[in-house]
Amino acid sequence: MIAIGGSIGTGLFLASGGAIHSAGPGGALIGYLAIGIMVYFLMTSLGEMAAKMPVSGSFSTYASRFVDPSLGFALGWNYWYNWAITIAAELVAATLLIKFWLPDSPSILWSALFLLLMLGLNLLSVKGYGESEFWFSMIKVITVIVFLGVGLLMIMGVFTGDAVGFQNFTIDGGPIHGGFWAVLGVFMAAGFSFQGTELVGIAAGESENPQKTVPQAIKQVFWRILLFYILAILVIGLLIPYTNENLASDSILMSPFTLVFEKAGLAFAASVMNAVILTSVLSAGNSGMYASTRMLWVLAKEGKAPKLFAKLNKRGVPIHALMLTAAIGMLAFFASLYGDGQVYIWLLSASGMTGFIAWLGIAISHYRFRKAYMIQGNALSDLPYRAKWYPFGPIFAIIVCLIVIVGQGYGIFTADSLNWESLIATYLGVPVFLVIWLGYKITKRTKVVDLKDCKFEEE
Repeated sequence: MIAIGGSIGTGLFLASGGAIHSAGPGGALIGYLAIGIMVYFLMTSLGEMAAKMPVSGSFSTYASRFVDPSLGFALGWNYWYNWAITIAAELVAATLLIKFWLPDSPSILWSALFLLLMLGLNLLSVKGYGESEFWFSMIKVITVIVFLGVGLLMIMGVFTGDAVGFQNFTIDGGPIHGGFWAVLGVFMAAGFSFQGTELVGIAAGESENPQKTVPQAIKQVFWRILLFYILAILVIGLLIPYTNENLASDSILMSPFTLVFEKAGLAFAASVMNAVILTSVLSAGNSGMYASTRMLWVLAKEGKAPKLFAKLNKRGVPIHALMLTAAIGMLAFFASLYGDGQVYIWLLSASGMTGFIAWLGIAISHYRFRKAYMIQGNALSDLPYRAKWYPFGPIFAIIVCLIVIVGQGYGIFTADSLNWESLIATYLGVPVFLVIWLGYKITKRTKVVDLKDCKFEEE
């Protein structure tokens, strides 16, 4: 359920409308499908490694074992930082959602309550995190399934009494609008929408039977991408003309899901979708706290962070790693309240690229993992799960990730004048990553691990 729910969030509930508005329904479908295929290959790569070596550090550990310890160090610290900052972003978002119902209530009160809720769920035990994510994911999955059912009935003329067919796909000359650059923009937005799917690799280290459950979760990836994203965008594109300005709005009142439900005559749609998006935000914050805590714990275990963070409490929770992560999230949230939030914007900008860099690390690690596995004389039949289409899968993921990372600032370069502040904010995550990676490599004098020396067993 974590694997299913991990890819459903505000990217689907809010950003999908903007994608359709800017590139048309056809352009949005192309962008999301291309990134969806890449994520599928990426998850099969992660699945092969996680089923064979289920560790909580996941791709940080894999990069250290199969590429270079310095890459593992940089991936681990960047991923920890990314999710710790994201907790603050989710607290801000959750407060805005509550103000839909209680506009005059104090922001700090709700943020404190939500932070305590996330902290409490993670303090209980890994079971507390797993149980809460199960229900958060269930709510999202049911919402999307109901939406698809209602949407398909509306397309056939139920509710509205008028079958729309494909008329909204043919507005202004066809389903693709804005040309190549608009589709590339969707490409970037889709990448952010799928962030978090890699959490299943981190959860594998604490799942009951990873050799069985991880392959099951990975096999579902393609179908959930197809069902939840591609079908949802198709339904929205068929029912709402892409020229509708409301699709470009970030407001919950104008979520494409809300627009479709309201068109069906369901007056309570905005309140229901607000509640669903609130669970998505809490789910993202909860997952972020779990993932970053485990990443810091593994870094400490491997000697790449102070030993203090390797300590577990009696329930098996990395207590000091959890407290530091929560503290960073809280400080980042306070940074968003003071001044004009400029400090927080820079912190968030520095984390923007981290998800794509992590995906790039997964693809490179798997490419070398399989090569090392074969060079050392192991049989592919002994792998609990085998990624199909190797080596095409990881190579394709590497190329797409590099395109997304480099092309992130395409809008800045196509503008009439170059905005240096936007340019720095967009690409800030890349030099931060390189400084951490090269700094560790130079000071520790690490080398690329020889394929014959790669270790596949837990130390």
